Amino acid sequence: MSTDEQAIRDRVALWHSATAAGDIDTVMDLMAEDVIFLVAGKPPTRGRATFAQGLRTLLTQHRIESKGDIEEIEVSGNLAYCWASLRVRVVPLSGGKGTLRVGSTLSIFRKQASGSWVVVRDANLLPPVR
Repeated sequence: MSTDEQAIRDRVALWHSATAAGDIDTVMDLMAEDVIFLVAGKPPTRGRATFAQGLRTLLTQHRIESKGDIEEIEVSGNLAYCWASLRVRVVPLSGGKGTLRVGSTLSIFRKQASGSWVVVRDANLLPPVR
């Protein structure tokens, strides 16, 4: 496994742990300022600030539990993609079982001048499990 591939795997693991901890600042550091998130049935979420606002709102009343299995990472120069199978449960802080979503994500990373990798595009295909 290349150093870049391991670095991306580490970033994905940090995303999961920081989200579970409600550490929004760490999650924001994992994405580019101009990030775009694509979710089926919704308009694109454009920009880190827009994503942060939505996450802050969600975390005021919920916690997020996520687990992913990386299926594939391909690195080419300063760009890489990561395909993962993901399970995300959004649980109300007031109690209850919450909502489970399961599916695939495809994330595009860009290597920064510092050598760190950030998400620049993400396509999230996680329908709710009924």
